[in-house]
Amino acid sequence: MKPSVRPRNACFSSGPCAKNPQWSIEKLKGATLGRSHRSAEGKGKLARVIALSRDILGIPDEWRIGIVPASDTGAFEMAMWSLLGARGVDVLAWESFGQGWATDAIDQLKLDDVRVLAAEYGELPDLSQTDPGRDIVFTWNGTTSGVRVPDGDWISAERQGLTLCDGTSAVFAMDLAWDKLDAVSYSWQKVMGGEGQHGMLILSPRAVERLMTHTPPWPLPKIFRLTSGGKLIEGIFRGETINTPSMLCVEDALFALEWAQEIGGLGALIGRTERNFAAISEWVARTRWVDFLAADARFRSNTSVCLKFAAPWFDALDASAKGAVPKRMVALLEDEGVAYDIDGYRDAPPGLRIWAGATVETADLEALFPWLDWAADVVRDEMGAKV
Repeated sequence: MKPSVRPRNACFSSGPCAKNPQWSIEKLKGATLGRSHRSAEGKGKLARVIALSRDILGIPDEWRIGIVPASDTGAFEMAMWSLLGARGVDVLAWESFGQGWATDAIDQLKLDDVRVLAAEYGELPDLSQTDPGRDIVFTWNGTTSGVRVPDGDWISAERQGLTLCDGTSAVFAMDLAWDKLDAVSYSWQKVMGGEGQHGMLILSPRAVERLMTHTPPWPLPKIFRLTSGGKLIEGIFRGETINTPSMLCVEDALFALEWAQEIGGLGALIGRTERNFAAISEWVARTRWVDFLAADARFRSNTSVCLKFAAPWFDALDASAKGAVPKRMVALLEDEGVAYDIDGYRDAPPGLRIWAGATVETADLEALFPWLDWAADVVRDEMGAKV
């Protein structure tokens, strides 16, 4: 039988993610619409996004924070195209985005010295194989695999190379080791539930030094340029964006940051995320047909939780039927209005992906679990499967 209790908010997408529980369209009424982002008010709002982000995340004063175009992808591409080429590079790849950064380094930037340290979905490469004399490119949290690095201890404090970290589904939900990171990117639409198109780029003093001493051999598009005349374009890190931002999105980001500050800052955000992940873990432990894609509990993401099917009936299916199972479950759940956009990533093994970040309410996840069990039973019965 269908469950009787429904989640109040059925948005469990891994990006764009659910709005925070206090959000409403009324919260955007103070947006600087019809005004230039270069006006004093516009620049003031952009600068406040930077200041609040620094305060909540505890980013050192010496690290620069900029708002840049094209979401996390644009921010991380900007870092790669601007900083790489001075040393050999180790690229860690255990899901689609890490594979994408490896492809960019090899096929687009055509770097001469690239090592790709790879692992399959659900696993993590051997972090000890990274070389502190080389630059390191990696994602802190693999959004499409549900696998994250456990901490920053594997990064050498005496490294000569730079660490470039795609942190988009980790920032605001995990405790990042800022002293071990030289270029970090993320986007508003992940943990904070903001709107798309804008990215954040954070640079350490070591990264800034690289910008001042290294000129890439390839041409840089205008929106990637962080220097001019041999000097850092400091305005980028004061809210003077490279291209025109949406001030409506800026207002939305400001409200999300103010909400985070109001509930207790980074500790509260991490706490909400961990409670959500604990609820999912308890459900998985008592559920026969599902398991985590990441076998090692030390490396499981607490935000983009990726699940695989573990039932005997699923193992007996051929590849095409296995691919149809999550799509059918997702369709059933969307038709009921109880879960949206929880299919696994297209390149990942067939499964489900449930966002558990800070803007999600634990009560909504607990209301979702019986519906997941119901959908699994429906699909099993439709296939005439025996368990």
